[in-house]
Amino acid sequence: MPPMTRWGFLATGGIATTVAGDLPLVPGAEALAVASRDAGRAAAFAERHGFARSYGSYADLLADPDVDVVYVATPHGQHRAVARAALEAGKHVLVEKAFTTTLAGAHELVDLARDRGLFAMEAMWTRFQPTVVALLDALADGVVGEVRHVHADLGFPVPEDPAGRFFDPVLGGGALLDMGVYPVSVVRMVMGAAPSEVVARGSLTSTGVDAESSLLLAHADGRTATTLSTILARPARHGTITGTGGRVETEGAVHAPDAFVVHRPDEEPVRTALPRTGRGYAHMLEHVQDCLDEGRTESPLWPLSTTLEVMGVLEEALQQLGVRMDDDRPV
Repeated sequence: MPPMTRWGFLATGGIATTVAGDLPLVPGAEALAVASRDAGRAAAFAERHGFARSYGSYADLLADPDVDVVYVATPHGQHRAVARAALEAGKHVLVEKAFTTTLAGAHELVDLARDRGLFAMEAMWTRFQPTVVALLDALADGVVGEVRHVHADLGFPVPEDPAGRFFDPVLGGGALLDMGVYPVSVVRMVMGAAPSEVVARGSLTSTGVDAESSLLLAHADGRTATTLSTILARPARHGTITGTGGRVETEGAVHAPDAFVVHRPDEEPVRTALPRTGRGYAHMLEHVQDCLDEGRTESPLWPLSTTLEVMGVLEEALQQLGVRMDDDRPV
């Protein structure tokens, strides 16, 4: 039997709650500790999700010698500082997407993890869902020939609240870092390489973060992709992959598809749907544990180099839209 992996959660917000719900479904995972700046919230979270220990500060959890790997679930603007503190404390890290709010911040964490010989990964759970794995395998086998174009969109209307996480620049607000990271990552999964050119058009909120953006991602070989992320409207939230021999359409939200359908000329559509465990995060958590058991410091499926490529696209798009992010945020 592989050893138990002892998890520590930093922060107790919505995404931490969702991921913690899948942790008991992962063989070998131990919910050991959770930390919040509010000791009462940490204690309540621990009781609700079965964590053995709770702390009223992130530093106290990072000083716990029994924690093997830390899941960083703070707002985007705090990812760099919190993940850096975890790595400096000798902890492996799984950092919620988007990895950071700037490319420089992402490079800093990647360099630190590599220097310390510690595992680090962006929590891009999409990559590990069985339906997505099957889709990527089918594309690699040429199910629609050569992929020439990808479209992916994601978003929903969010009532404007200057202090809310979608609108506050200090929290790393905006549509791109919260939702746009998924379509851009899906494009990267399918295309297998970073684009050579990024063109971004969109609009900003009254607080100065991006409200919506459409991206054209061009590759040197002529292949293209388009993405849409928005907190103003309600897109289809789907993906379409166009190849020389047909197309693939996803069913359900593009970052968590329920199925994909292959359309080829003169053939009946073929639908593939594979069940996911829990809410779908269990597959990612299990992958992290497998990497740790194997002594890996990076995921072979979602390596740090890919995270840096995605962050590069997001930063270029934000700059074109007139948004400047800052990773030096208070924790």
